[in-house]
Amino acid sequence: MTDAPPPSRRRDRGRAPRSTGPTLRALPMLRNPWPPLEVLSAEQVERILTASYRVLSEAGLEIRSAAAREVFRRAGALIDDDTQNVRLGRELVEAQLLSAPERFVLHARNPARHLHVGDNVVNFGPVNGAPNIRDLEGGRRYGDLEAFRNILKLTHTLGVLHWQGGIVVEPVDIPVAVRHLATYQAHIECSDIVWAARGIGGVQAEDAIAMSAIEHGCTPEDLIARPTLMTVTNVNSPRRVDEEILDNIMTMARHGQCVVITPFTLMGAMAPVTLAGALVQQTAEALAIVALCQLLRPGTPCVMGSFTSNVDMRTGSPEYVQAVIASAQLGRRLKLPVRTSAVNASPTVDAQSTYETAFSLQAAILSSSHLINHAAGWLEGGLSASLEKIIVDAELLRSWAEILKPVDFTDDDLAVEAIKETPAGGHFFGSAHTLARYETAFYRPLLSDWSNYENWRDAGSRNATERATGIWKKLLAEYVAPALDPAVREAIAAYVARRSTELSAA
Repeated sequence: MTDAPPPSRRRDRGRAPRSTGPTLRALPMLRNPWPPLEVLSAEQVERILTASYRVLSEAGLEIRSAAAREVFRRAGALIDDDTQNVRLGRELVEAQLLSAPERFVLHARNPARHLHVGDNVVNFGPVNGAPNIRDLEGGRRYGDLEAFRNILKLTHTLGVLHWQGGIVVEPVDIPVAVRHLATYQAHIECSDIVWAARGIGGVQAEDAIAMSAIEHGCTPEDLIARPTLMTVTNVNSPRRVDEEILDNIMTMARHGQCVVITPFTLMGAMAPVTLAGALVQQTAEALAIVALCQLLRPGTPCVMGSFTSNVDMRTGSPEYVQAVIASAQLGRRLKLPVRTSAVNASPTVDAQSTYETAFSLQAAILSSSHLINHAAGWLEGGLSASLEKIIVDAELLRSWAEILKPVDFTDDDLAVEAIKETPAGGHFFGSAHTLARYETAFYRPLLSDWSNYENWRDAGSRNATERATGIWKKLLAEYVAPALDPAVREAIAAYVARRSTELSAA
């Protein structure tokens, strides 16, 4: 007969099972419960809009696509085909804004992860467009497909993003003509949330639409009523839009997919050196493309993008923060969703990269921006995607998700009985109210080390960046791919193989 264990001297006080670390559940839909922060007066907003419309009607944009110019011509714009200049009257643009949705939904393969854009919903997206990948072990190097897929796997496991960017890092080991196919396949295989098409080229947009239709088990035509994709693309500021960008925009708009148009207005270089002047140009350029999308297909979901920053791209600077908040104000006035960014200009994962990202992230959230791009992994003003920075940013995003949660205010939360039961000058460590809740009452960090100095020293005296290396390596080793129908996987592979042969031969 086995002896029974001796009775425990510790009393069971209703403790919940002990948690040893953070639970990496995917972030839910986040709502901003606060009034938006503003830096412009109502009069200043109207002056910026009036000036923007003057730019459109008196100077116009250089539209380097005959097809796009013809769309504008039929709507009544003034066209000079020799200079490719298009001038748009205020009435023309405002008429098109009436059909641009103030809110919309992009549909993910995982129904629980649909992307809600508009109102007070906050969405986080990843680093995008970086040519380099870096981590403490491998150093700084050109991106490749393995790095691309690793970023998708890592952010999927962390669950901190609401959509996946198009080119999270440039996979230079894949030929340019077929590179977009490999990235789209990676998005579909490595994650199950909304993803973005490459923002340049009509072919790239067409393939994205075709592959998304395969992923969702429908036809490309079905996506018009149930959009699944976005494209995040730029204007060649000042006041020029290249043909390849226009081809991408027009293809997506004709199929009813989301167009996020972001003028690249660096103050003192591609835009006036003053914040007000840069906002005027940014707004004018964005409105011209929103109008184009609505002329092609009324109701096309559009997002007004903002990336106004200093000429040296000192992202996270006070001027950048002001531009983010002001851009969101302009979007609310125009009844358009707004995309901003959480960015930094630091050459390494350090205090600078963290506080600059924190400044820009805070501005984006408090301004009620809807899509916050580059929120995980951005470094060096966008020249690198960093695995350690993804972990640092995940801590910021998870913390903000906790801050945005509604505060519970039941009678039990008010804890009057617990206060009455605790003697004056006593403590709440042993109260039933505390013991029933303390395991789940507080945020548990992913990266932060809250141990005392001696324990931190004995564990190796590692700083946050060094700890981040161990975390991303562990998470990649534990990665589990999301569910994907084998027939869909095979159909995607067959499409990529066929299109790779066709594009390579072209």
